[in-house]
Amino acid sequence: MGTWNSRGLRGSTLEELINLTNEKYRELGMAVVQKIPTPIKPVAIDKESRHITMAYFEQKSTVDYIGVVQGVPLCFDAKECNTDTFPIQNIHRHQVEFMREFEKQNGISFIIIYYTHKNEMYYLPFELIDRFFKRSEEGGRKSFKFEEIDRKYKINTRKGVPIHYLEAVALDLENRD
Repeated sequence: MGTWNSRGLRGSTLEELINLTNEKYRELGMAVVQKIPTPIKPVAIDKESRHITMAYFEQKSTVDYIGVVQGVPLCFDAKECNTDTFPIQNIHRHQVEFMREFEKQNGISFIIIYYTHKNEMYYLPFELIDRFFKRSEEGGRKSFKFEEIDRKYKINTRKGVPIHYLEAVALDLENRD
């Protein structure tokens, strides 16, 4: 498997906000969603601080979060992008396959993408992720542009919830009926 070297706080702000959101959802009885840790095997530990400085991924991770909202299973990944173009290679094949299988079991799969340069966050339904992924596999564009995402899935802060993605989940469910 690949080697992991700590790179500081990369992506941690988005994860922290999602974790706070999930705590709030749980407190409000709206959903139970948990962060799924990526299993690692430490190979180098700083003896003074006792921090892991190098590790190997023991297995491929699936998605960042799994949970349930009012009886509906959901899984999602969180991604950051600092341009208007997002490379499909940042969404791994095993993640797409897991999401596809999850959807076949009547779950909801999606990605929360944070466009850091715009300070905007969007919900990408699995149908769109799958379309972009298949397009790249069939020799088409290896990325998607900001213009290709549906603006109705913009995620906002509401009612003390930092990343209120359940509104987008509800919209996704409506569009499936």
